[in-house]
Amino acid sequence: MTKSEPIATSPCQSLRHTVTSTIPAILSFTPGTHTGDQLLVARVLDGDAAAARELYDAHATRVFGLAFRICGDRERARDLVQDAFVRVFAQLHGFRGDAALSSWIHRVTLSVVLNAKRRDRRFEKELDIDTIAPLADARTPAADPDLREQLRDAIDALPDIYRYTFVMHDIEGFGHAEIANAMNVAVGTSKSRLSQARAMLRARLAPFMSE
Repeated sequence: MTKSEPIATSPCQSLRHTVTSTIPAILSFTPGTHTGDQLLVARVLDGDAAAARELYDAHATRVFGLAFRICGDRERARDLVQDAFVRVFAQLHGFRGDAALSSWIHRVTLSVVLNAKRRDRRFEKELDIDTIAPLADARTPAADPDLREQLRDAIDALPDIYRYTFVMHDIEGFGHAEIANAMNVAVGTSKSRLSQARAMLRARLAPFMSE
């Protein structure tokens, strides 16, 4: 899997301002069970700036990866990371520990990215065939630029629900439970969508890869 571009170590100034101005206004949080996630959330909601930074640092790189793989633009993805964390901190009082904090954050991120995508149709994909093991073929040179272009076009042509599932699972490495929670569907639905996405991609690429 190709590593996504690292996130800067320091959140932008606007994010810091939003976090510090939002936390005091958030209602008190009563954790149901004392898991690590819930304790961290409770600290953030109690105004602990170090805990807010800890939460950001723990999840920012993967949030960037998800945003970048969907929008295909690094600068836009950086902006979306900030937008996603602004919403994460603003809605943190709604986290109740029914799912992992990472899954909840990914769900918020997906919502932010998809909403941005609907507003901005200039998004382009930058998907690398070398990172997509299920479609690899020993007879096909990994560096074939024509096949790379065919694959990018094939992924771009997938219906959104299949493309997002494919990108999250086969490129970003999310598990089906995480994807299901992020997209608010059953695990079985996530698995089915991935299977259908792979089948559509193979069908579209079959003539090219058999040459």
